[in-house]
Amino acid sequence: MLSANDEPTTGIDPTVVGLSRAPAGKAAFKDHMETRPREGKSPERLQHIWIITGPAGCGKTTVAKGLEKELGLPFLEGDDFHPQSNKDKMGNGIPLTDADRWDWLISLRDAATEILSPSPANNYNPPWGVIMSCSALKHKYRDVMRVAAYDHPSVRIHFIYLRADESILMERVNDRKSHYMKSSMVHSQVETLEDPSPERDVLTVDVAAPPDEVQRRVSAAVAAKLAEYEQQ
Repeated sequence: MLSANDEPTTGIDPTVVGLSRAPAGKAAFKDHMETRPREGKSPERLQHIWIITGPAGCGKTTVAKGLEKELGLPFLEGDDFHPQSNKDKMGNGIPLTDADRWDWLISLRDAATEILSPSPANNYNPPWGVIMSCSALKHKYRDVMRVAAYDHPSVRIHFIYLRADESILMERVNDRKSHYMKSSMVHSQVETLEDPSPERDVLTVDVAAPPDEVQRRVSAAVAAKLAEYEQQ
């Protein structure tokens, strides 16, 4: 079975709930674009894929757009990569099967690695990272995304798991207007969810809080994770 990419593990508790640090802004992320040079080696330019994950209603898109603005990185909305057949199923309250999800996950992963690859579109100077929203409910779904780090050794994968009770998720989905995801799907997704918190490349953030506080917690978690690379 695939494992998380090799990355530093000191400096942050894997469960991030209510960190006291304020959002760091772009300045705090400046130096992470290159790790410090090791003896006899040139600095390695690392790139990071930040995957905002969790069941329907946890606030993936809101958090991802907040990071997009804060970090100045491109954002991929996972829902946009679902084929219409998947959207139709979810809109009718029909849970997706594994077979429904494979092509979706692969296309989303490939879009992220394409953004991070030098090309004429980015003047051969790709960004230092990309943000995406993706429910990634099962361990094997997350492993599909982790393949990006195996194919691209300079890439680091980070899942930001937005954790909330089912009642909170249901309330938030019921408040949505004109969205294909129905509240009946929340229970199905919660049942499908394989808690990612113990996995080493996962940052867990409790989202039973106002949006500004949730965003502050996420920003603090990202800043703390990037600080680990500066300590190498």
